[in-house]
Amino acid sequence: MKAIIPAAGLGTRLRPLTYTRPKPVLRVAGKPIIQHALETLQAAGISDIGIVVSDITRDEIQHAIEHVSQVRVTLINQHEQLGLGHAVLTARDWVDQDDFCVYLGDNLFEFGAAPFVERFQAERPSALIALVQVEDPTAFGVAQLDGTRITRLVEKPKNPPSNLAVAGLYCFTPEIFSVLDGMPASARGEYEITDGIQGLIERGCAVTGQAVKGWWKDTGRPADLLDANRLLLERTETNIQGEVSASQITGRVVIPASARVVRSKIVGPVMLGDNVVIEDAYIGPFTSIGDGSVVRGAEVEHSVVDEGARIENVNRRLQDCLIGVRAQVRGGHTIPRAHKLTISDASVVELA
Repeated sequence: MKAIIPAAGLGTRLRPLTYTRPKPVLRVAGKPIIQHALETLQAAGISDIGIVVSDITRDEIQHAIEHVSQVRVTLINQHEQLGLGHAVLTARDWVDQDDFCVYLGDNLFEFGAAPFVERFQAERPSALIALVQVEDPTAFGVAQLDGTRITRLVEKPKNPPSNLAVAGLYCFTPEIFSVLDGMPASARGEYEITDGIQGLIERGCAVTGQAVKGWWKDTGRPADLLDANRLLLERTETNIQGEVSASQITGRVVIPASARVVRSKIVGPVMLGDNVVIEDAYIGPFTSIGDGSVVRGAEVEHSVVDEGARIENVNRRLQDCLIGVRAQVRGGHTIPRAHKLTISDASVVELA
């Protein structure tokens, strides 16, 4: 069985973070999101994975997975971003006659992909879809069920037939390609995977829904990234190898051998990357700090700090923050009271 990870989109809901990087390479709990996806699929027994990329995302995706060795990865070009159905159809030649899983790389499942892959392989319906109950189904593809069999599937309906949303994981036989090939675009001008699955249903094919157990997280918005970071850090096991001097470490904390913590307090779960320096600082729970970053004279908690960032001499605690690659947050003089800001397009700055 193979797997497809669509990774050609621009991630507009995560701007400004995605002005310079595609969404799948953003980090949570110390790794790019796409690495978590690859590990999830590998744990489900899938080692042959095609990542659908665009001309814009290809190089960044390639860089993010260059050290991955447990799975075989093929990059598949999607020159136009015309929806998830089109992304899947783009991978048709690579899939060939194999069964396959489509895993949206910005989704995270507490128990991974294995429960869905195992049931699909045991029963082998034409499609098996992961479903989750949501408060606002109008923002998702929504399923109507008869037992475990899906009888209707609609994309972002104004009047949802249920509150069961498609949760970003699909298993298919190659039969789906015959539906997607020649299928008309939706009113949004995209080729919806939900329309393709509905086509299977209308042909009388078996399409099964399986409920997600445990938590599920779609990391499409900044708050979701922070929550995903929190959920993954909950799994952290203490591993302190780096230099720790005149400091207090509490809870589950990861400090690599190349990291240094001086005159600071860390309350886990916290994950530090390689060559991180923490001096005269407080790092609170649910914080991950990327390789080569420096936090000095500052307090940070419930945040994701990416590679090469510097946070220095900030006299107020930074909380619920996403700090990008090589970004700098610096404190200034107390008097006069003024803020000097350099921010990118569509940024949000909250000053209390």
